[in-house]
Amino acid sequence: MATAEASTEETEPAETEEIAEAEEEPKFAPGETIHDVATVNGMYQNWFLDYASYVILERAVPAIEDGLKPVQRRILHAMKEMDDGRFNKVANVIGQTMQYHPHGDASIGDAMVNLGQKDLLIETQGNWGDIRTGDGAAAPRYIEARLSKFALDVVFNPDITEWQMSYDGRKREPTTLPVKFPLLLAQGVEGIAVGLSTKIMPHNFRELCKASIDVLRGREIQLFPDFPTGGLCDVTNYNGGLRGAKIRLRATIEKVDKTMLVIRDIPYGTTTTALMESIVKASEGNKIKIKKVVDNTAATVEIQVHLPTGVSPDLTMDALYAFTDCEVSISPNTCVIIEDKPRFVGVEDMLRLSTQKTLRLLERELEIREEELQEKWHSASLEKIFIENRIYRKIEECETWEEILQTIDAGLKKFVRIEGEKPKANDTRIVMRRAITEDDLTRLTEIRIKRISKYDGFKADEYIQRLETELAEVADHLANLTRYAINYFEGLLKKYGQNRERKTQLRTFDVVTAQKVAVANQKLYVNRRDGFVGYGLKKDEQVEHVCDCSDLDDIISIKRDGTFTVTRIAEKTFVGKDILHVGVYNKNDDRLVYNMIYQDGVSGISFAKRFLVTGITRDKVYDLTKGTKGTKTLYLTANPNSESEIVGVQLSDKAPARVKQFDFDFAELSIKGKGSMGNIVTKQPIKKITQKSLGDSTLGGREMFFDSVVGRLNHAGHGRYLGTFDTDDTLLRVYKDGSYELMPPELSLHFEMANMVLLRKLEPGLVLTAVYYEGESKTYYVKRFTIETTTLKKRFTFISETTGSKLIAVTANPEPQVEVKLQRDKKADKETEKISLHEFIDVKGWKAMGNKLNYFRIHAVTLLTDEGPEPQRREVKKKAGPATIPRSAAGPSEPEGPLPDLTGPVDISAADIAQAQAILKTPKSQLKLF
Repeated sequence: MATAEASTEETEPAETEEIAEAEEEPKFAPGETIHDVATVNGMYQNWFLDYASYVILERAVPAIEDGLKPVQRRILHAMKEMDDGRFNKVANVIGQTMQYHPHGDASIGDAMVNLGQKDLLIETQGNWGDIRTGDGAAAPRYIEARLSKFALDVVFNPDITEWQMSYDGRKREPTTLPVKFPLLLAQGVEGIAVGLSTKIMPHNFRELCKASIDVLRGREIQLFPDFPTGGLCDVTNYNGGLRGAKIRLRATIEKVDKTMLVIRDIPYGTTTTALMESIVKASEGNKIKIKKVVDNTAATVEIQVHLPTGVSPDLTMDALYAFTDCEVSISPNTCVIIEDKPRFVGVEDMLRLSTQKTLRLLERELEIREEELQEKWHSASLEKIFIENRIYRKIEECETWEEILQTIDAGLKKFVRIEGEKPKANDTRIVMRRAITEDDLTRLTEIRIKRISKYDGFKADEYIQRLETELAEVADHLANLTRYAINYFEGLLKKYGQNRERKTQLRTFDVVTAQKVAVANQKLYVNRRDGFVGYGLKKDEQVEHVCDCSDLDDIISIKRDGTFTVTRIAEKTFVGKDILHVGVYNKNDDRLVYNMIYQDGVSGISFAKRFLVTGITRDKVYDLTKGTKGTKTLYLTANPNSESEIVGVQLSDKAPARVKQFDFDFAELSIKGKGSMGNIVTKQPIKKITQKSLGDSTLGGREMFFDSVVGRLNHAGHGRYLGTFDTDDTLLRVYKDGSYELMPPELSLHFEMANMVLLRKLEPGLVLTAVYYEGESKTYYVKRFTIETTTLKKRFTFISETTGSKLIAVTANPEPQVEVKLQRDKKADKETEKISLHEFIDVKGWKAMGNKLNYFRIHAVTLLTDEGPEPQRREVKKKAGPATIPRSAAGPSEPEGPLPDLTGPVDISAADIAQAQAILKTPKSQLKLF
């Protein structure tokens, strides 16, 4: 016991000293390990980069060589090992893959379902989910899979595959698979790594094959995405999928009738469930007005959107694109692994790299095939010589193995020579492509007696001839490798390209502004006296309802002192007392003109002006007058289509003017900016101003254009010019089914080009000429008619409604001509005849059958003239006109615009002389230049 106690006493101080030393010197170099202890800083510095590299290279980003992530590559390799032509349980495939993949079964299962849903490499059986509805796949034990024929043909070739050891060193797995197809672009991929991400869009199978052929032929290529969910895609800013690119995707929305829209395709990346939820959310937020949404999706997508009575389907269609998942944006980012480094490469360059890789793989396969054929030819030739020349008999007396090999070698050399060996005189020996080895001699000794006895020299010659033919073919392919690669891609296109047509339609979208399509879900009120506007004002005697608006609108408020502001709509906003005008403000509206008369506070002179409100800053106060103290607005109107007006001006009873009442016509004023001073109306005080009549639009009819790419009307000059439209003008639209429809020229209208044959402005006296086929009598008819109906947005059928009837041609040309390919009787030959339809038939009613094209048989009718004369755009000529001065009894007014040029010969009217005299009488102090 004493010894033990002494030992304890001696040990404890030593341990204490070691601890003290450790506390005194705790400093380690970053990453340095002392007694198996490492600092956190060192671990972070040394290992984080390794971790990031692992995630980028081994998990998230695909390789350019085969377009696969490691987990996908391991799944395909495991399925190839299991492949026996039958389906395997996915659970079994996952278990087989776990021999190569260092992660769990869940990640393998998800990756395999993702591969199977792309319907290219894996043939599926069972419930694998639906990317359209968002339904997940069944459990792995319930679903089955096997490699597709395409995968077996294109993805695998162990002879040219590079191998590496699996993570545990027990198995061998491919570094990359020898994929002879741009698989990465066909399937698309998405992955998030450390510090970067990748998002490559899927592309069309047929287009990729054709583009690879174009690359091999040295042609320029351009690739655009194609999504399995279909829909519409705007690739204006695709830019090869590089960073900063953007594509817009839209659902295909069909207008069934006035109360229902049907969504046929959905944007890629969303689901029918998410789409319906976004529609319901927009409806609950009063962004759109709908009655109900019904999902009838089965084999195809069908989401019915039912609308309340009185809601525009065209406007609702725009609102669906603006406020729901019916339109989404995707930012592609084509990042791939090239030479163990992440690189950003455009899809066209990616296809070129893939095509060149395929070319090298095909070359390597041909070289391997050539080696195999040469070996077969070598062995077959030696065997033929060995048996036909009975060399095997010479080895019967040999006693040793070496003697046997020497005897066979000596016997063969009598009948063969090596390529490059100098031939003898009259040498008939067979030329071998390589030297005879000991393995060749050994192989000959292993031929069985039964095979020698049944040897057929004729069949052997046929076999060698087939080998030589195939060798020549392979040599030709190697010599013309590009041609061989083109044939290879053409073969893929023919064998696997059926039913793989493009699903996504490429379109150019117009920009749907949320403010334009938002439902008027709020009521705008104003308290003019106290200066409040908004949708949350308490309804009392001072509060006045202005109009319906949306919660996205801007509001313009003009006060009596001539100032105005534009504010965002809110529950209650103070804009200033004594409000004269409140309305919804649209910054792009160049037709809303304000007519205004105000009295200057200093001089007392009243000015009139017509102006537009453009180029404003929200919540900034602007002044429409000279800005002097005491200025007040006497008259103000807002005119949505630039209407002019005539007002009656009554002067104050104290005014010294002899005539105290006169008319003022705003049509005499030019439309200017909000900062213009205006023209003098009178210098006398005004008692009141009343509107006497509303004039026409001083800007004239509005020019309308039709953009056939977008299928929309516009005022911006895009597309075909339709003419100028006043308030009562309408559009005429003729459909392929032989009906027409009148409609107002509203920018919200959608036009499906596939169903429309004619669109133009309905001019007075317009005559339509139509050729149609009557289904019951199987006769061709011609009719000419004017539009007699006036109902808008209702279709009227002008051809026979019997089964099989169809419209052949229609035109608004006043002198239409057609070319008819016909037979006059049963025995006559085919001939062509030109017919002037305006001479063939007179103009009749739109319900008339028309006149028959009375021939034995008509094979074709071709319209030779266009659809009719195009409207001519008006030319706006800028020229100086006479100064405009209102004729009032109150005295002279300020001239607006330049005076007539009197330096040359001019035509001076009496009115011009009167204006000049009025100007000369005006004091210089009141003449100002604007």
